[in-house]
Amino acid sequence: MSELPDLRVSDHDREQAGAALSAHYAAGRLDDVEFDERLDQVYAARTESELRPVLADLPALPAAQLEVRAQFAARRRELQRRVLQESCGGMGTFAVCVCIWAVAGEGTFWPGLIVVFTLLALVKNGWALYGPNPDLDKVEAELDSSSRRRERHAEQQVRAAERRYEHGDQPGSG
Repeated sequence: MSELPDLRVSDHDREQAGAALSAHYAAGRLDDVEFDERLDQVYAARTESELRPVLADLPALPAAQLEVRAQFAARRRELQRRVLQESCGGMGTFAVCVCIWAVAGEGTFWPGLIVVFTLLALVKNGWALYGPNPDLDKVEAELDSSSRRRERHAEQQVRAAERRYEHGDQPGSG
């Protein structure tokens, strides 16, 4: 029976090996110098036979540990997308208000308040996502609360429109 060919490794394979080394380093199985040397070998590896020896003398990590890290990263990316989406909504409101302010042509620059509040929310959520003690649950709860408020407001608008329709207050009549 012939041996299997020495397959090339992907960037994903190297990233997984690097993450495993980081976990072993955090557990105290590797010192600084050895961790750096092995990490260099991981990222220089082109084939499985070059990658395999780097981790050969280290115990297998529980799949759950790597899976938890991957789930955390995926959840943070999703929350980041939602935070940016909400911030862009605030910036759209700001743009409309700047146009109104410019057409009016007088007074203090009141649309600046919208930017301040939008940026404060962005910085607050960004800190909660990427600060020294990430709190994804807090960001998610805040985003969900904001979504529920928007949904309730939309429902109120629909009910108000239905009441106007029932009472014959249709646009164009009268």
